Amino acid sequence: MSETMIDPSVIEQDNAAREANLRQDYDSLGERLDRQGIAIDTIKDKVARFGVAIPSWGVGTGGTRFARFPGTGEPRDIFDKLEDCAVIHQMTRSTPTVSLHIPWDKADPNRLKDTANRLGLGFDAMNSNTFSDAKGQANSYKFGSLSHTDAATRQQAIEHNLECIEIGQAIGSKALTVWVGDGSNFPGQAHFTRQFERYLDSMKSVYQGLPNDWRLFTEHKIFEPAFYSTVVQDWGTNYLIAKELGDRAYCLVDLGHHAPNVNIEMIVARLIQFGKLGGFHFNDSKYGDDDLDAGSIDPYRLFLVFNELVDAEQNLDDFRPAHMLDQSHNVTDPIESLMVSACEVLRSYAQGLIVDRKALSGYQDANDALMGSQTLKAAFRTDVEPILAMARMETGGAIDPVAAYRASGYRQKVGEVRPASESGGGGIV
Repeated sequence: MSETMIDPSVIEQDNAAREANLRQDYDSLGERLDRQGIAIDTIKDKVARFGVAIPSWGVGTGGTRFARFPGTGEPRDIFDKLEDCAVIHQMTRSTPTVSLHIPWDKADPNRLKDTANRLGLGFDAMNSNTFSDAKGQANSYKFGSLSHTDAATRQQAIEHNLECIEIGQAIGSKALTVWVGDGSNFPGQAHFTRQFERYLDSMKSVYQGLPNDWRLFTEHKIFEPAFYSTVVQDWGTNYLIAKELGDRAYCLVDLGHHAPNVNIEMIVARLIQFGKLGGFHFNDSKYGDDDLDAGSIDPYRLFLVFNELVDAEQNLDDFRPAHMLDQSHNVTDPIESLMVSACEVLRSYAQGLIVDRKALSGYQDANDALMGSQTLKAAFRTDVEPILAMARMETGGAIDPVAAYRASGYRQKVGEVRPASESGGGGIV
């Protein structure tokens, strides 16, 4: 283990002070669920097996377009990031994998794999970056990457994605996520059709380089950094891309990448229905792509998404969407925010599992709108925290992850060995 990992005795001591109350709460909830025909241990076991990936960039302090205010003990490189990710998993026991972003996280693959193995972590989907220019690259992405009018720039972006696949193969990843900022800022700047044709041609080259046991996730976003038009602007375009590319191409849904008031759970249902839901980037938003902590603004929407996911899980074979957090932490300790967000994702999953689906189906068939809604709300209103906490404790995690983390003094300890970061311009790390 790393020298900066938290001593397990810290968790044990904190759990010892909370375990008696937890068991009382768990037994009480178990009796309540039993009256509904739900076995609490079955729900707990499913929650214990559920995992959500941590984005490597999420453990550093993010920023607005105007400023960034780094905190104590900022990670200096991918290896510091992996240590922070390991702490999150140590506390929550629900974040076993890390998603890397290249070129930010580019390092010797053997060292990456050895470090992850030592810390008890694996690697989730690889993420390419053609939305900003890397130091020393020949061609700029200022006016696009995979859809650029210049063939050499498009080829550069293709080769970067292929490099991400190569690195991913070496460290055990099985998927590539492609998000591009390509678009336009003014009417007339770009020809919509030709631009999209160039994107598709480039993506077909990337898809051809995909190993047979890999999946390709394409991610849509309504706006930003292109503010007039975006090449992959919504789930419909994303679906067309996945259909054009092939059977191993899927749509990735970021909860912040939609227009306000869009029915995201319905989009999820549509993509499930036609076999093209690849996975999620979980966060929350008030105005746009705010990248706030999952469940911090609209926990009911997160639950409604999981209502669709659990329905599919119980009715489809080989349903395995990828789950990842994708957040920017500007005023909180990123480790704390990611722990809380992971717990919120599991909370929605547990609530989805206790929905009375037989009753819900009956109300839907009978067009009983009120009781259909009440059936969902009954599950959402149920405090499933004892299930989550018991699952954490039984797998070696903390009953209260934030409290145990703060008691450990981890942030102060890493602050002593990691130089203070400078404040500066906006952007993400």
